[in-house]
Amino acid sequence: MPTDETSLPLPLYSAAQIRALDARLIDAGTPGFELMRRAAHAIWRALRRRWPQADSLTVLAGSGNNAGDGYLIATLAHKAGWSVQVLSAGGIDKLKGDAALAYDEAKGLGVSILPWSAQAQLQGVLVDALLGTGFQGDLREPYAAIIERINASGLPVLAVDIPSGLHADSGTVAEHAVRADLTVTLIGLKLGLFTGDAPDWVGELQFADLQADPRIVAAHPSSAVRLAGDALPRLAPRSLTSHKGRFGHLLVIGGDHGMGGATLLSSEAALRAGAGMVSLATRPEHVAASLTRHPEIMCHAIQSTYQLPTLCQRADVLVVGPGLGQGAWGRSLLSAAAAQDLPQVWDADALNLLAEQVVNLPADCVLTPHPGEAARLLERSTAEVQSDRPGAALELARRYRAVVVLKGAGSLVAAPDGRLSLCDRGHPAMAGAGFGDVLAGLIGALRAQALPAFDAASLGVWLHATAGERLARGGRGLAASDLTAAIRQLLEEHSPCRP
Repeated sequence: MPTDETSLPLPLYSAAQIRALDARLIDAGTPGFELMRRAAHAIWRALRRRWPQADSLTVLAGSGNNAGDGYLIATLAHKAGWSVQVLSAGGIDKLKGDAALAYDEAKGLGVSILPWSAQAQLQGVLVDALLGTGFQGDLREPYAAIIERINASGLPVLAVDIPSGLHADSGTVAEHAVRADLTVTLIGLKLGLFTGDAPDWVGELQFADLQADPRIVAAHPSSAVRLAGDALPRLAPRSLTSHKGRFGHLLVIGGDHGMGGATLLSSEAALRAGAGMVSLATRPEHVAASLTRHPEIMCHAIQSTYQLPTLCQRADVLVVGPGLGQGAWGRSLLSAAAAQDLPQVWDADALNLLAEQVVNLPADCVLTPHPGEAARLLERSTAEVQSDRPGAALELARRYRAVVVLKGAGSLVAAPDGRLSLCDRGHPAMAGAGFGDVLAGLIGALRAQALPAFDAASLGVWLHATAGERLARGGRGLAASDLTAAIRQLLEEHSPCRP
């Protein structure tokens, strides 16, 4: 879903919040039909910019306000001399209010309006004005058949506000959804456009504010904040008299037999993200590799749990779980870490053991589950987590009284107090081993530099995803270890070390 993060607003809304915002704008003096007309003009401009050689249009219209937008778009194309047809799927008799006015205007100008049929011919740019943000539950006919036809047509597709069949709140899709090339979303960004299955269906995303009163918009509640621009926390510049003791001592705990690389990735990421000191507690056989790779990391061979408390006493933040394993060694180390009154980041097998109720979670923790780990923590299926990622992230945060990073497309950061942020950066080339280990070390380093848990998780997720996006321009084969240098550069651009 290619976007320029600076061109989009930060708040993310639920469908209900957008309906309430629309009503507030109308109550404040902007007629609903005027908002619809502005939407049509904005979408028409976006359509012509995207497909400048096009001269024909097919609008697939439902029966709600989304259809009203479609009728007015058809009117604009008709006035421009295009070959235009509207195929009505919802029934003309079901149109009400502003949508009915839009239909009357299109009909009065002679726009071709036909009922949908299986024999209908699709032509030109296809405009999806079928369902909009009001869609919930399962698709009924004829919408499922129409969406199948749209997706199989090979024609360019523009979705009005949101692709039909995509849930505006969760980003999940019904059994069918329109696969758009361009989506122009209106008034406010919908949370479901950025997470769950949405990135595969939205295409390029553009935003039209419809000249809404910015004071009304700013005062309206939202569900989440998109991580970009002013929504990103910052590290303070360092004074000329700075020393390593001011920027935290991070201890990474993990690396059972055959999994030493995970802790190396976490500790290296913490070092490159600016932690003052980084220590590693791991299996003895991994010590040589760590010292060879980074002699700056203080690596300790751990044979027994009794060795860990002394190391923890010197630390300010713990990162627990990368390569930890679920055997007796990992369980004993996790129990020892859980007893420490320190800020902690728990990842990987620490989360799996937490789900088994092997230990109790200490206070002031950040949890970084992928959807499978989140499912185990919530005692449900991965599919259920993915069906409502925002809800799952918030439930995890409340249940465990911790800041939670729910990883995946449209990663979410949730706090127990209900705050929710979303990262829409990243790249499919990051789908590989070790990237989560880098993220855990990065968040730990930001915590060591005195960022609160929610801020550290939010900035860490954005740095991680944006660095990966930069490097992934080269395509497949991106390694997790490639990220550390890019994160360091990006962090300096975002939060310069010197003022």
